[in-house]
Amino acid sequence: MVGLLIRIEAKPDKVPEVEAVLKSALDQVREDTATLVWFALRIGPTTFGVFDASVDEAKRQAHLDAYGGALQAAAAELFVESPPIEHVDVIGAKLPGD
Repeated sequence: MVGLLIRIEAKPDKVPEVEAVLKSALDQVREDTATLVWFALRIGPTTFGVFDASVDEAKRQAHLDAYGGALQAAAAELFVESPPIEHVDVIGAKLPGD
């Protein structure tokens, strides 16, 4: 299993908008068959994160192709800087049905 880990630092005056964008992304991601799990996280007062996982590199790339552009487009208005997108390997997981 492979994943993406994204740390987002919101501009202090844009925190509610960043939270709303992440919450609204859930409806789109629910329809994304390439993604097994997806989490939007609040890490601190202005820090957010996204973690998602797919079964293989092709599906991870399909997810990134579908949603990475929208994230980068929001960066200039909402984020302190363009968020780094880290490719990670999942070395252990507990998923529903396990």
